[in-house]
Amino acid sequence: MRRTVYNEDHEAFRETIRAFIEAEVVPVHDEWYAAGQAPRDFYYQLGELGIFGIEVPEEYGGAGEESFKFQAVVTEECARAGVSFGGSGVHVALCLPYLKAYATDEQKKRWLPDFVSGRTMYAIAMTEPGTGSDLAGMKTTARLSEDGTHYVLNGAKTFITGGVHADRVIVCARTAAPTAEDRRYGISLLVVDTKSEGYAVGRKLDKLGLRISDTAELSFSDVKVPVGDLLGEENKGFSYLGQNLPQERLGIAVGAYAQAAAAVRFAQAYVQERTVFGKSVASFQNTKFELAACKAEVDAAEAVVDRALEAHDLGELSAAEAASAKLFTTEVAHRVIDKCLQLHGGYGYMNEYPIARLYADNRVNRIYGGTSEVMKMIIAKSMGL
Repeated sequence: MRRTVYNEDHEAFRETIRAFIEAEVVPVHDEWYAAGQAPRDFYYQLGELGIFGIEVPEEYGGAGEESFKFQAVVTEECARAGVSFGGSGVHVALCLPYLKAYATDEQKKRWLPDFVSGRTMYAIAMTEPGTGSDLAGMKTTARLSEDGTHYVLNGAKTFITGGVHADRVIVCARTAAPTAEDRRYGISLLVVDTKSEGYAVGRKLDKLGLRISDTAELSFSDVKVPVGDLLGEENKGFSYLGQNLPQERLGIAVGAYAQAAAAVRFAQAYVQERTVFGKSVASFQNTKFELAACKAEVDAAEAVVDRALEAHDLGELSAAEAASAKLFTTEVAHRVIDKCLQLHGGYGYMNEYPIARLYADNRVNRIYGGTSEVMKMIIAKSMGL
């Protein structure tokens, strides 16, 4: 069936992204994989291509688009080619919505032009060692100085995607103690310059998958953050974090669907070329049935993603609907990629084959952005259970 979620502009953009990936990314991707990250200069290329500015207002150097579908196209094309754009996904999909929604006009003028060009790369720091998904339990503090000119930031964060290359990080920190009635109270968002004294990047974490997406530990020791770099209002950070969760989970759902579709594509090509016992692997009934079942699951995931993309663009995607889309597509991708790796036999376990990297990359989809168990809780609550 022809997809109707994308229009001619989206498809023209897809052609541009596909050509860029083939020319600029595929030839060097193995080098990036070995290094464990994309080079910093690559983000300047993405800026020149216009990827960072699609949803940025025109007055700040962007294209002024409101649709998330252009970012979905980028996600789909990266998965199709079996490549990664490193930590740039966090820069656009996670950080930009906060800057657009809560930055003042003065802050936008300072920050967004360099955001668009890639001169300033952003990451967001929520998770802390020992707290995991319990953001209300964070220990990082930001104390206002006596003269009221700056905050003094102390603490540590972990699992920060894009943390190695980031030039500014949206740090979630406590500017006040929680209250007896609301343990979420007192969290604020600070846009921290990574060149600040006392700011340090710790280990670049050694992950199972997403090897090219740099992930780091961060620490803050008496880091001075100007009050002019407070994002939004003081002590309201937790509510801000919740506002972007539907889009974040939609982005993961798109990625999971795209990975599943790519796995079928990789497996189909492999079994048609590979011979066993003098016959093409594709000629065996088991191969046909397995791939047919995978294709049916991918078709269902596509329908879920397309419906969610439409709802999001209309401003109608609820938290429960986003959770449902994430839960369904990530579970589908888990099953499909596993079956497609099996069809590769022993070669499927070799990292030189894209299916092996895809298998490792996919596993985190059921963890980050809220685990599958958390998604089920959100959905159940929406059902009145």
